[in-house]
Amino acid sequence: MSDENKNPEEQPAEASPEAEAPAAQPETAEESGVDPIEVLKTENAGLKDRALRAMADMENLRRRTEKEIKDARQYSVSGFARDMLNVSDNLRRALEALPEDDRKNADAGVAALIEGVEMIERDLLNQLEKNGVKKLEPEGQKFDPNFHQAMFEVPNTEVPNNTVVQVVQAGYVIGDRVLRPAMVGVSKGGPKEAAQTSDAEAGQTVDKSA
Repeated sequence: MSDENKNPEEQPAEASPEAEAPAAQPETAEESGVDPIEVLKTENAGLKDRALRAMADMENLRRRTEKEIKDARQYSVSGFARDMLNVSDNLRRALEALPEDDRKNADAGVAALIEGVEMIERDLLNQLEKNGVKKLEPEGQKFDPNFHQAMFEVPNTEVPNNTVVQVVQAGYVIGDRVLRPAMVGVSKGGPKEAAQTSDAEAGQTVDKSA
C-alpha cells in the first residue's frame, strides 16, 4: 500500500519548528554577569532598613502611648480640681470677711470656728497639691499673659513697668498646664525692663488646655 493510501492517523506527525527548538533555560546570576553575593547584600540591606523603620515606628508608638497615659492620669482631675478651687476661694472670702479687730477679740467659740475654717482651707490646698495642682505666686514678678490675667493698672514708678503688684485672685497650674490664671494688677509708669530674648525663650508657649 502506498503512502498516499495510508490513513491520515497513521501519517507521521511533522515536527513543528517550535517543538524542535529546545526550551529556553533561565539565565543564572553567573551567566548574566551579576554577582549573587551583591544581590544578597542588596536584599539584606533592604530588609534591614525595613526592620529598623518598623522598630522606630514601634518605639515612637510606645513613647506616644506612655505620654497619653501619663497625661490622662495627671490631667483627669482637671475639672474636679477647678471646681474645688471655687470651694477654696469661698473659704478664703469667709475668712477675709471677718474684720481683724473682731478676730482678735473673738470669744473661744468663734476663734475655734475660724481656726477650723483655716484648717479646712489648708487641707484642701494640700490635697490639691498632692494631685499636681500648684498655686502661682506672681506678686513682684513680671506680668506673663500665659499665667496672669491683668485686671487693672496701678501707677507705680518704683518698680519696672508691667510688674505684678497685686493679686486679686490666686492662679493655679496642674502639671505644665494652666488650670486658672491669676487675676492681677500690674504697675504702670515705672522704668521699662530691658528686653531679654534668647533662642531658648523664642516660641516658648504654655499649654492652656487643662
